Amino acid sequence: MRSRTLAAGAAAAAAVLVIGTAPAVQADPRPAPPPAAAREATRGFDVLRPSGDPVVLRDAPRRLDVTYTHDGRRRTLDQYLATTGTQGFVVLDAADGQDVVFERYSFATRDTRFQSWSMAKSFTSAAVGIALDEGAIGSIDDAVTEYLPDLAGSGYDGVSIRDLLRMSSGIAWEEALDVPPVHVAASLGSPLPAMARQRKRGWEPGSRFEYTSMNSFVLAWLVGRATGVPYHRYVERKLWRPGGMASSVHLGNDSNGNSMGYCCYYATDRDFARFGLLYLRGGRANGRQVVPEAWVKESTRPSAPFNEGYGLHWWLGEDGDFMATGLAGQHIYVSPEHKVVIVKSTLATILGQDETETAFRAVAAEVARTRTS
Repeated sequence: MRSRTLAAGAAAAAAVLVIGTAPAVQADPRPAPPPAAAREATRGFDVLRPSGDPVVLRDAPRRLDVTYTHDGRRRTLDQYLATTGTQGFVVLDAADGQDVVFERYSFATRDTRFQSWSMAKSFTSAAVGIALDEGAIGSIDDAVTEYLPDLAGSGYDGVSIRDLLRMSSGIAWEEALDVPPVHVAASLGSPLPAMARQRKRGWEPGSRFEYTSMNSFVLAWLVGRATGVPYHRYVERKLWRPGGMASSVHLGNDSNGNSMGYCCYYATDRDFARFGLLYLRGGRANGRQVVPEAWVKESTRPSAPFNEGYGLHWWLGEDGDFMATGLAGQHIYVSPEHKVVIVKSTLATILGQDETETAFRAVAAEVARTRTS
């Protein structure tokens, strides 16, 4: 997880200052309106309903004496949370059940919906895996244009789904420069499919890593086209509700019915933790296989020799740990070694990001150390 996309994060932060479709932290709204009125009532967002059988998280607070060394200096968890402006922090011990052993909020509460930013990419990857397992997608080695002929003649023509998932699509794109205008335009109502069709080929697909948010939008668009169900509704029916999420989520769209897919899940930190728990447990929730186990494994191992730190829309770390990461400090961290999930949400900062992985590994090790059984 060393090659964090900080430049892209800074660019997207600039975009947020321009648009203002929603704040980076959104308080828990009133109950979702009826489906027919949902889009009108939440322009720019679709509302995904929660599970009728949510995964139960038990409150089991525990004293965690977390220290680690960064740049030759001794650091503590409190110092890290302060430096990074953390507004929500949840630590889940999943060794025996699912215990919330540490939880802290600043200018927020347990019910606050935080902006996911690019953590959404890992949700999109899960949706692709489910559609693949159901047969709606034949193979991730298929060309995206088999499902989206609209992209014929664009930079995406003939590019495999796999190369989008591993951020090797070959389209001419520089995240720091291209994300802001695309995100601003989409947030103001410009259709994302039209912007995807405008992308040009810049280099040979599958030859290198180039972090590209447009790839994730195309994958979300493809999921909707392949399954015949809009992306947001497919995620609700196949992932959000079966995965045992306890609260509704607002998912950003371009106001033309196209879910962004690369960003903008507004959800509680506890539901983000449930998603991490789902992957920690091989795609299972409440005794049910939600995401295929084989897809979880495939997604969280190196996807190409040119970038061993990236799977299929998941960042990879040491000893098998992996992480969904979003702009300016949003994280869902999973440690299979210690059976720990950590979620961190913040308004907008890049301070302290270089020590995030070290801090999270120290937290996970301390949770394992302090278990009583």
